[in-house]
Amino acid sequence: MSEVKLAAETRTEFGKGAARRIRRDNKVPGVLYGHGSDPIHLTLPGHELLLALRTPNVLIALDIDGKANELAIPKSVQRDPIKGFLEHVDLQLVQRGETVTVEIPVQAEGELAPGGNLLEHVLDALPVEAEATHIPEQVTVSVEGLEAGASVLAKDITLPSGVKLAVDEDAVVLQVLAAQAEEAPAEGEGEEAAEA
Repeated sequence: MSEVKLAAETRTEFGKGAARRIRRDNKVPGVLYGHGSDPIHLTLPGHELLLALRTPNVLIALDIDGKANELAIPKSVQRDPIKGFLEHVDLQLVQRGETVTVEIPVQAEGELAPGGNLLEHVLDALPVEAEATHIPEQVTVSVEGLEAGASVLAKDITLPSGVKLAVDEDAVVLQVLAAQAEEAPAEGEGEEAAEA
């Protein structure tokens, strides 16, 4: 798991106007919370944060005002629905050795059995419990040769050591659906097309 260092500043201004000023400076407003402590309102560097968030469940080492060093993972990220820039981020305070519950992306690999079958991701992300500094970036599941009607359950997925499921082990993660045949044209429709 990657760890990214970011310099953060505490902020004292709140509200839409303050948030807009922060974003104009290519920064992102955020909140750091957890462990029963009071939330800390932060201003984070926009570009560096955007790059860090490309990795799911990235571990962020925050240097807050050059005084405090904290570890955090992203919990909630709000983006502009049209332009996609970051509007706000919630970070959860974590400690080395602490177990956290997160969702990790599920990546399917391999070819399904011939016949035009479709793979449905019932769960795009798998809820797991892992040590905060050893969260896997994703889990890969082989779907090689699976036929229509087959499914992959949470218990069928091999997890790295130290990682446990945080969902029912019989939960369906992936399933293979039969391709639906196109309906034959209704009587009379084919004849009209042939006459035209």
